[in-house]
Amino acid sequence: MIEGDLSIRNVDAARARGDRTAHQDALQAAKARGVVLGNPRLADVRDRAVANLKATADRFARNVAPIIREIKSTGVASYRGIARSLNARGVETARGGVWTAVQVSSILRRV
Repeated sequence: MIEGDLSIRNVDAARARGDRTAHQDALQAAKARGVVLGNPRLADVRDRAVANLKATADRFARNVAPIIREIKSTGVASYRGIARSLNARGVETARGGVWTAVQVSSILRRV
């Protein structure tokens, strides 16, 4: 058996019995002293992260939109058909997966 598995089981068993770990006790003591736990600027960090994700998605949509327009110009009208054409051409999704009608719809809403 791997040592890590044993220690995890010990922690799980202690929690099941209601035992507190030293870490939990230290956190509770810090809270009692009025220490602010976590990132005090979490909202700012989260807003920047969301903005970055949206910018990346917008950039990807702008790159794929001309290919989709070209596929539509050949007479393919349905999102499913466009997805099939993108897959047949070897165009990867943002995460490297297989295109679906929902993804095509999302791209077209973005551009």
